[in-house]
Amino acid sequence: MIGSLTLDQLRVLTTIADTGSFSAAARKLGRVQSAISQTVATLEDVQGVTLFDRSGFRPVLTDVGRVLVAQARSVLVGAARFEAVAAGTREGIEPELAIAIDPLVPTAAFIDSLHALRETFPFLPVSFSTEGLGGAERRLRRGEAALALCILLPSVPEDVAALPLLGIELVPVVSPAHPLAALSRPVTPAELEAHVQLVLSDPAAPDGPSYGVIGTKTWRFVDLARRLDFLLAALGWCRMPEHLVAPYLADGRLVALEIESDPAQAAPPLTIYAAHMRNHVLGRAGSWLLHDLQARLA
Repeated sequence: MIGSLTLDQLRVLTTIADTGSFSAAARKLGRVQSAISQTVATLEDVQGVTLFDRSGFRPVLTDVGRVLVAQARSVLVGAARFEAVAAGTREGIEPELAIAIDPLVPTAAFIDSLHALRETFPFLPVSFSTEGLGGAERRLRRGEAALALCILLPSVPEDVAALPLLGIELVPVVSPAHPLAALSRPVTPAELEAHVQLVLSDPAAPDGPSYGVIGTKTWRFVDLARRLDFLLAALGWCRMPEHLVAPYLADGRLVALEIESDPAQAAPPLTIYAAHMRNHVLGRAGSWLLHDLQARLA
């Protein structure tokens, strides 16, 4: 019951609209036609509206009837989702799944996993957020995300359960229009210091851990796409994820830099983790998404 309405009344109304007649709706719902007629009459009487014009051979929705049928469909979909979320919770599926992701995380496999998640758990409310470096971990700690795909620097915190998903290589690149590209030889750190380095940083901790920063001339970015714009415009050089710049290197819009005695060369690839707080166990849907993502990245 919804006030003076029942879901059954709304179901009868939409079934008549779908089948085109009271008799067809009765057959579809497994009822006698008189019961269908009585349900509609009661609905019209209580709401004080006429839903069907009965002057012809078949009932025809009135203007208000058409509007209310659309409203009825929305209510029935909402009720179905309500029941599905409640049933899923009884079966160990979380009532909602909030995911946060760092900007360096490759998205292709993640998008495929989200499509698969929607097919497997069609009524699961999923929310997604992305922000600057470190943002995913902060959302995790504030309880705004159950699962984070992120980089954890300088190490994995003790209160976070983190599963390594993949390593990403950061390659130094520059626009072919930049002066560094004209050298046609390995670049020394001293030469790099004379130019701007475009750095992806954590807006909440600008003095936090840095990876591969050389010199003091740095322009700091939260948005990876905006940094790429500046890189293509020859306003500086930077280290970019190899998977992201591969098409630009292939068509000549960027060129790779070789750096003499580059300390980043000795460092292992950056690790992308799937992380959750140790005191917050993932539900069935979160665990399913994690395993699916692992399989796609393997």
